[in-house]
Amino acid sequence: MENSIEYRVWSKYALFTDPVTRIGGEKSTYFVPTYEALKGITNSIYWKPTLIWIIDEVRVMHKIQTEAKNVKPLKYNGGNDLAIYNYLRDVEYQVKVHFEWNQQRPDLKQDRNENKHYQMALRMLKKGGRRDIFLGTRECQGYVEPCRVEDHDGYYDKEESFSFGLMFHGFDYPGEQEKDMLTAHFWNASMEKGIITFPRPETCVMRRDIRPMKHTKIATNMQEVIE
Repeated sequence: MENSIEYRVWSKYALFTDPVTRIGGEKSTYFVPTYEALKGITNSIYWKPTLIWIIDEVRVMHKIQTEAKNVKPLKYNGGNDLAIYNYLRDVEYQVKVHFEWNQQRPDLKQDRNENKHYQMALRMLKKGGRRDIFLGTRECQGYVEPCRVEDHDGYYDKEESFSFGLMFHGFDYPGEQEKDMLTAHFWNASMEKGIITFPRPETCVMRRDIRPMKHTKIATNMQEVIE
């Protein structure tokens, strides 16, 4: 398929936050990246409203390790607070993704040129992405480069299956679904020989509407900008 890319992403630290642990102001990471985090990384490599990136699978290359840090986050009413953030340390992943057309944007139908977007995505990947790469949070700077998912040996290649239980999968935004609603979906995550194969967002049966949200239309020509 000329709509599929594979890349390697790595960082000294990563923080794929479990929403349940954020209530008290502290943050604790999942052991593996979420679908939404990988989608955000891929969007930082190359994004257009014409398309939607679908994450097919991620391969965990390094041993899963965590490290706790004392931090002083800003408080909403001023000043600082003391908290402990639990990070993943020394992470590397190989990711396979593909793009599909955003059916909620029929006004961009004339831009649905698969080869054009595929070649542009490859060029941006070779340059390290269009925007800065972060693994979960801003302080976890990451780096990307092209690769083949089968390249190199991973730490969990000979292991059988791991179950991570119920995990946050991702969000459905108004611009990517029919209703004006921000929706979260969840799934029971598992890893087989170091590879996590993600279900498509629409197949996740555990879903929750977060709040109403209107889609912001992006102008496609000068007349729309004037209006």
